[in-house]
Amino acid sequence: MNFDFRATTVLAIKHKGEVAMASDGQVTLGNTIMKAGAKKVRYLYNANVLAGFAGASADGFTLLEKFEIKLEEYHGNLERAAVELAKEWRTDKILRKLEALLVVGNIEKLLLISGNGDVIEPDNDIIAIGSGGAYAQAAALAMVKFAGDMTAKEIAYESVKIASGICIYTNDNIKVEVLAGGE
Repeated sequence: MNFDFRATTVLAIKHKGEVAMASDGQVTLGNTIMKAGAKKVRYLYNANVLAGFAGASADGFTLLEKFEIKLEEYHGNLERAAVELAKEWRTDKILRKLEALLVVGNIEKLLLISGNGDVIEPDNDIIAIGSGGAYAQAAALAMVKFAGDMTAKEIAYESVKIASGICIYTNDNIKVEVLAGGE
């Protein structure tokens, strides 16, 4: 599966007892901006899980719905729901054609889920996907290291903002959702 994600930036960070997930709002079709204020991050499972996608919009929404069903089926167990979705996504004739990536997280962990069957937990509590993902991730890593007083929400927002200044498929109409817990 070879994905060419030129539609968005989504960044998730677990930092100082919070999980924040930010995305830009741009939807691009070819070289045309079709929408500037799309919402690509959602609260799931009684607002205990955040999920965001990069890739084809319809595919991303389909995968979010499938993941939500898995969360319900496994009573909010994030890791089990992610593994089961990845298995189904990889083996189902229809689902395996979907071109998107998911980032999901709860207060305990962040995961990336792909159609190749990957469920990856980052070493540094930061995941970024989409065309501006590498820029946003680099910015977040620097902020965690050098701006220790920033919250997860602030880092997520500023990281996607930086990516929007570099990636032509990412805009600065940024939405951030947060889960708060104890450190």
